[in-house]
Amino acid sequence: MRRILFTVLFVCLAAASWGEQSQWQQAETYYREGKFSAALSIYEKELKNTPNDPYVYYNIGNCYFKMGSKGLAAANYYRAFKLAPRDADIRHNLALSLASGGERLVPAGVPEVLHKAFFYLSYDEVKGLAFIWLWLFCALGSVWLLKRQFKRTLLASAAVLAVCFGWLYARHALEQTPLAVVAAPVAEVRSGPGTNFPASASVPQGHLLAVQDEKDDWYEVIVKSQGLKGWVEKDAIEQI
Repeated sequence: MRRILFTVLFVCLAAASWGEQSQWQQAETYYREGKFSAALSIYEKELKNTPNDPYVYYNIGNCYFKMGSKGLAAANYYRAFKLAPRDADIRHNLALSLASGGERLVPAGVPEVLHKAFFYLSYDEVKGLAFIWLWLFCALGSVWLLKRQFKRTLLASAAVLAVCFGWLYARHALEQTPLAVVAAPVAEVRSGPGTNFPASASVPQGHLLAVQDEKDDWYEVIVKSQGLKGWVEKDAIEQI
């Protein structure tokens, strides 16, 4: 009886795994054939099963990019970048999609090597590193208090700990700032939350925005690349 149950369970798991691979392969086939909307539909279904898979977001971004929706492509590349910042393809495609709208991944004046170092780890990885080092520092501190040993090592670990938590603080500040991308061909930035307010600027598709507030069908945003602040319609942007 146990053998029968084990065999049935194995067959079910194998069938489920084959089904997932088959769907993924079908999406890749659609993509190669230029059927981007069909591939996108499969990837979006897959996203419901694996919401933290950066490569699903990456493939969704690729589909949107091929379909000409550079803003939605940038939003999904950015989601993938947050989960897997070391992936060269994700970083390259994110930079490319932002550049198509006149935006930059690396802010002006910031060396690219410094930007890559700052985003070398994901936010969760930085958090894990900081707390692991905190535990190590506490362990070394206990040894020093009990035996008065490893003082230099303790001081060195304190310096590293300060760097880790400084890094974590900076990344946490970024995580707490809701970002969005202009998804419409153009987003009008108005002085208030309504079409009765005058437009102060028009921002093209693909630009990054920092969301500050919301009211009805409007978001108050900061256009990072231009230093503008105003209100845009919710339908015109995609939150990351």
